[in-house]
Amino acid sequence: MTSHRQSKRRRYIAWGVAGSAVVAGGGIAAQTSMAATVWPAQKTFTGRAFDTCAAPSLAAMKAWNTGFYGAAAVYIGGKNRGCAQPNLTASWVTSVSASGWKLIPLYVGAQPSCQTGSSPEKLTASTAASLGTNDAKDAVAKAAALGMKAGSPIYLDMEAYDTTNKACNDSVLTYVRAFSKELRAKTYRAGYYGFTSSSAKAVANATDKTDLPGNLWYALWNGKNTTTADWPFGKDQYTGHSRGHQYMVNSKETRGGYTITVDRDAWDAPVALIK
Repeated sequence: MTSHRQSKRRRYIAWGVAGSAVVAGGGIAAQTSMAATVWPAQKTFTGRAFDTCAAPSLAAMKAWNTGFYGAAAVYIGGKNRGCAQPNLTASWVTSVSASGWKLIPLYVGAQPSCQTGSSPEKLTASTAASLGTNDAKDAVAKAAALGMKAGSPIYLDMEAYDTTNKACNDSVLTYVRAFSKELRAKTYRAGYYGFTSSSAKAVANATDKTDLPGNLWYALWNGKNTTTADWPFGKDQYTGHSRGHQYMVNSKETRGGYTITVDRDAWDAPVALIK
């Protein structure tokens, strides 16, 4: 995401069975290939979505339900989540879902030690694995409390960082693997948000794909509403409804009398399953 996931100020700085190995990048099969685990069917949304720092009010969501957007990202937790979420409750989730909205859960977890700026939670080589596991447990608990049941995706937000710093990059991949592995152990689909120039690139281009997320939401702010024409990685990666593309940021829009500054996303990937 743009860095309003952590703070408005930073937004302008960054401008199986538990233990089974899962290889990322192959789409739905990669997400659900854990032996002896019964996975709910994936709920896919294909169309235009938006993300904004704080979940809008029910009245705003009703006014915005015009058909232009069909899905909305919501920030369910993480120590680096930047905005308070007074509207984001289980009843809100039930109400907006009943009105037709699809929801995309995001979790702003630990950020790399080599990243520009400050974060309440930073990962290091020695803490990456344990933080990844613990953050995933928290993410699942937060999603379940909102009524997002097993089989839902949770997208881990990793902001831009210096991927040429090998020690730092290795620590990030360790954290991401631990997070994704724990999600899958609890039957939640693993997703990941990152920048095509850094954090998404690190995951997509990793030589070892074991336990990496099966869904990739890439930030490429080119104004193109597509998940295919500008796909920047291998053509066989993240196929089968496993891609999201954040293509425009800071778009101030008014619908039905409600003005919200959003980021626009092209979406062809899983969305939450609601109880």
